[in-house]
Amino acid sequence: MQMVDGARADWVQGEGDACRLLTVEAMRQVDATAIAGGTPGLVLMRNAGAAVAERARAHLGSGGRVLVLCGPGNNGGDGFEAARLLAEAGFEAVLHLLGEREALTGDAAAAAAAWTGPVAAIEPLPDFAAFDLVIDALFGAGLSRDIEGAAARLIAALNAARRPVLAVDVPSGVDGDTGAVRGVAVRADETVTFVRLKPGHLLQPGRAQCGALYVAEIGTGAAALAAGLAVAVPPAYRNGPALWENSFPHLEAASHKYTRGHAVVVSGPAHKTGAARLAARGALRVGAGLVTLVSPQAALAENAAHLTAIMLRPCEDADDLDDLLTDERLNVVLAGPGLGSGDRTRDIVAVAASAGRGLVLDADALTSFAGQLPLLAAHLRDGAARAVLTPHTGEFARLFKDTDAVAEGLPKHERARRAAALSGAVVVLKGADTVIADPDGRVAINDHGTPYLGTAGSGDVLAGLVAGLIAQGMAPFEAAAAAVWLHGDAGLRHGPGLIAEDLPELMPAVLRDLVRDRPVR
Repeated sequence: MQMVDGARADWVQGEGDACRLLTVEAMRQVDATAIAGGTPGLVLMRNAGAAVAERARAHLGSGGRVLVLCGPGNNGGDGFEAARLLAEAGFEAVLHLLGEREALTGDAAAAAAAWTGPVAAIEPLPDFAAFDLVIDALFGAGLSRDIEGAAARLIAALNAARRPVLAVDVPSGVDGDTGAVRGVAVRADETVTFVRLKPGHLLQPGRAQCGALYVAEIGTGAAALAAGLAVAVPPAYRNGPALWENSFPHLEAASHKYTRGHAVVVSGPAHKTGAARLAARGALRVGAGLVTLVSPQAALAENAAHLTAIMLRPCEDADDLDDLLTDERLNVVLAGPGLGSGDRTRDIVAVAASAGRGLVLDADALTSFAGQLPLLAAHLRDGAARAVLTPHTGEFARLFKDTDAVAEGLPKHERARRAAALSGAVVVLKGADTVIADPDGRVAINDHGTPYLGTAGSGDVLAGLVAGLIAQGMAPFEAAAAAVWLHGDAGLRHGPGLIAEDLPELMPAVLRDLVRDRPVR
């Protein structure tokens, strides 16, 4: 069983499919293919139950009382198997079933038949305080309706009891495809799922309900996994080094500053320059060979007072930027942080897009095109810019207003996917579950972060990290995904008291651990 919550080592596997996510339908295909190939469904259920029992034993230690809550479907069958194995191992296992035992069918009925202990109803509610662990096997990832009635009362009471909870597949009430809570959901301390994670394990609010995530192999086999991945298209990934490490910049003995790219960051006017400096510092710290901050003449002294390694150039307007970009060594432009909204910013973006370089647009560069997505998309298309847009939810809503990317009820990764297709750019939809989407349909969902990143200027640094990686030759999707993960890793390392200025200074340690097994040659 693989623990996949937070640790970098879980992702450095060098296998492109290691971080692929399976939808609920794709997981059904995995099971169906395995069964059609000769592996009985009951064997898969027993293996799943064994994986749950293993995690339960790890929590309980040498003894303890465990309450197993089983539902009327295959998720409940997994619970029956876990209860049986725990009882055989000497633990006191008490089982409560939602529904009637006689109503169970198929493999779940067979698993229930192998349980020799009593089966209690869920009402009256069990005394949760009398148990050392509760196993939630009520509903799986494919829940198709809101939970109500007796099941809702049970879940509400369980959450209020604050006992340790181990969820099977997903916490009951969490939609496996979207992370949505269907009426009410169990808040688990750990979740054991099978074969691969699902989007709902990573998207909020489902992610907050899951606790630590574990993935168990249950004997489905490689052919069944391949069949499932063929259904889960376009592909979705859990963001991490396995997704982009093969294209991450790698220094050679002959590397120098001119081989590592030159990023241009466009600064705002005097007294509004801090955001651009944060972005520029991020680009430099992540490895860009050179970074130039361009600003109005009146802001040069203000920027010069804070910068040393980052170069400065005057740039009053779009015409000045156009002249500057005749130097083809300037291979990526970042515009938006502190730039101000309006015609001047729109003109700057148009010039930067027409240059056909890497382009990162954040903050005011996005707000300046509120309600004008077709105009922005035309600039990016006509200039063949390799662009990344990094909106937070408010900027996203303004930019993609009146498009199907903001249709009510869409899960976050689908909103980002549609936005990328509409804009022709990689879209980084920021938040606790940041989603990176490519126009080709690929999405990556990031859960490698911390709420401490919610501080002024943090997003400006992120935009700079994206620009710095594009400057070094990474493609926009991979650069954006890597930047989001590095940004999150820096936040996790620092923790409480984090401010945006800390993030670039944490990059050396983050990068050192990331590339420690890749010596310079």
